[in-house]
Amino acid sequence: MELPLSQLSEKLIGFEREHHLTDNDLAFGSQLSVERIHNIKSGEATPTQEELQLLKKFMNSKAKA
Repeated sequence: MELPLSQLSEKLIGFEREHHLTDNDLAFGSQLSVERIHNIKSGEATPTQEELQLLKKFMNSKAKA
C-alpha cells in the first residue's frame, strides 16, 4: 500500500463507506488510535510502515469477509 497520502486518504474513506465503518471501527480493527486515523486521513501525518501493514491487514480481512 505504497500510495501518496492523498490516495491513501481516498482509499481509507472509500473503504469505510464500502464497509459501513466509522473512524472508530477502522481504528479498533487496525489497532491504531482514532486520532492517528484522523491525522493520516487528513494528510497531517505520514503513516509508518508498521501502521500501513496494520491498516492493510485489517482492510484485507474485511474484504474477505
